Amino acid sequence: MRALICGIGGQDGAYLSAFLLGKGYQVIGTSRDAQTAPFANLKRLGIYERVNLVSMAVNDFRSVLSALKQSEPDEIYYLAGQSSVGLSFSQPVETMESIVMGTLNMLEAMRFLGGAIRYYNAGSGECFGDTGDVPATEETPHKPQSPYAVAKTTAQNLVSTYRDAYNLYACSGILYNHESPLRPERFVTQKIVRHAARIAAGGKGDLLLGNMEIVRDWGWAPEYVEAMWRMLQNGTPADFVIATGASYSLTDFISAAFSEFGLDWRDYVRSDASLLRPADHHVARANPERAERLLNWKASVRMPDVVKYMAQAAAHPIMRTD
Repeated sequence: MRALICGIGGQDGAYLSAFLLGKGYQVIGTSRDAQTAPFANLKRLGIYERVNLVSMAVNDFRSVLSALKQSEPDEIYYLAGQSSVGLSFSQPVETMESIVMGTLNMLEAMRFLGGAIRYYNAGSGECFGDTGDVPATEETPHKPQSPYAVAKTTAQNLVSTYRDAYNLYACSGILYNHESPLRPERFVTQKIVRHAARIAAGGKGDLLLGNMEIVRDWGWAPEYVEAMWRMLQNGTPADFVIATGASYSLTDFISAAFSEFGLDWRDYVRSDASLLRPADHHVARANPERAERLLNWKASVRMPDVVKYMAQAAAHPIMRTD
């Protein structure tokens, strides 16, 4: 089996590569310039030499078509695109182009080439907006509250349209927050964990954060990539909510992270109004029952253990994370 992973250099792309290599796949990964990209996450997992890399610009149809012809994949995992909710407010055009146009180009190339390629689209629980105390399912209406969520909603709609119109095997994984030591520090979870680690090592300075009362469902990224794979092994293409089913406030996450280092977060964390987003949903809850029932997938790592594993990696940066 040959898998093409678009966005192989990111957190999910690296863990998915390791997972598929363990399944005996030949893995091909894309980057805008595969000759110069650092691929630090692949190197950190010790798999850089085991994957093939090709250059592909997701917003250029000719480039996408060429990459698909060259790699001849059985499965495509589209994990590329701008991945930060916060950054999408300052880079809305890049966010829309990389997610929406990238998805459209991939689907059009699949339609053009024909064959039996199976396609995974990286959706997001951000699309649902604030669901309050009602956990979102695959049927919950989308109420996006950021350019990122708007882009993900549009991409998911494109996948559904092409699946129905052209009988493509295409599905979306509606993933809720999933973390790991491979997260960049621009993501709030890694920002929190690494700041606590620096304080414990003798560093100084307050940690400044925006809204600390948001509620999210945080899972463990290495588990979530298996759900992606399982979607493409299913008999019928369908969309699936992927989450733990347990939500916590960001304050809970902060407290757990500082506790891992024997610290009281209240001594080091401050709220900064300048870090508040123009719009944000307060509560995100998910019901992943369909994935458990049809894919036989269920998350086993909840937020407290996610924090523990990230803290261990922050305290010992050379440790392997696969």
